[in-house]
Order: sequence, then C-alpha cells, then structure tokens
Amino acid sequence: METSKTEQEMCMKVEPQAEHQWLQKLAGTWTSECEAMMEPGKPSEKVTWTETVRSLGGIWIIAEGQGETPGGNATTMMTLGYDPQKKRFVGTFVASMMTNMFVYEGALDSTGKVLRLDTEGPSMTGDGKIAKYQDIMEIKSDDHRVLTSQILTDDGNWVKFMEANYRRTK
Repeated sequence: METSKTEQEMCMKVEPQAEHQWLQKLAGTWTSECEAMMEPGKPSEKVTWTETVRSLGGIWIIAEGQGETPGGNATTMMTLGYDPQKKRFVGTFVASMMTNMFVYEGALDSTGKVLRLDTEGPSMTGDGKIAKYQDIMEIKSDDHRVLTSQILTDDGNWVKFMEANYRRTK
C-alpha cells in the first residue's frame, strides 16, 4: 500500500505538547506506600511497591510496578500518553493478578497538578457487572506524587479503595 509523503510525515513527526511534557515528570524510580481495600467489607491492607517509569520518545510513559499482594508478588504495567486530536490523556493498565486490561481516558484539572483518568472494568464485588473507576494522580512536588483509585457505586457515589504515596528514589 502506498502512502503519500504527507501521510508519512504525519505518521512520523510528532510535536510534543505541554501534556506530553507533564507526563515526563513521572519518569524515574519510585517507592510507594499503598493502603488498599483488597476485598469489599474487609479492612484495608498496607503494602510497599517499587515503580520504574520511563519515557518512550518524550510522548508516552511506561510505568512498571512490583510489590506484594495478599496473593503474593505482583507486577503492574501502565502506559500513558496524550492524544492531541481527542485533547485527552490516554493509556492502559494491566496487572499480573488480573485478566482485564483497563483503558484510560482523562484530563488534567485547572491547576495542572491533578490528572483524572476514567476507565471501566469488572466490579470488585465479583457479580459479573462492569463498574466505572477513576485513577487520580496528583503531583505534590518533583519527588512526591499520590495515586488514588476509586469506584462508582450503584448509589452514584465515588468510593476510594486505594491510595498510594510515591516518593522518587532516582
């Protein structure tokens, strides 16, 4: 299949936007202290994780996390980028302890410090329903960020089930 030079140039040339530059703040090595509700109705648990975030061409970030869960060691992988046509952040999240791929779409708040990512996936109750989730990243400083995860309940309220404080080590 032949493509015109203009199509080739469009596919090959990407001009980083301010949003791409925002993502690059996440690059580095981090440790996190996480408190999460692993099962509905049970007390939350505290775990420590490490995460390595690298840039992919200044356009995407790839974050690989490792840590303990009640079921043993786990690995997570997150991708995040910015789609200038949609004017939205986009990405994915997968983990070794689940079979679902979460697909993100979101935006920065007016302060430019909080990125709210919306997604859907299996309900935590195990009832087979699909639930709405949000992962909210807040940049506190160059070396501290917070990730909060919440689920939209049947009564229309967002309920936090996880909060992780990340501290940069490199």
